[in-house]
Amino acid sequence: MEKSQKVQGPASYFPSIEKKYGHPVEHWFGVLQGAGNLKHMELVALLKSEHGLGHGHANALVAYHLSPR
Repeated sequence: MEKSQKVQGPASYFPSIEKKYGHPVEHWFGVLQGAGNLKHMELVALLKSEHGLGHGHANALVAYHLSPR
């Protein structure tokens, strides 16, 4: 039996983000997409001030959103 890999990096926050804020992460990616061409910390500030996310959760969402995949 193969051991499943543990999710690392920003995506490791996704389950707690969904549980705490009641929205799937896709919702937050939509918010970030709609925010336009802002810099990393501007997007973090937006999630914190306008949507009440904590710094760590906002930073994880933005880092994943901006990362090349």
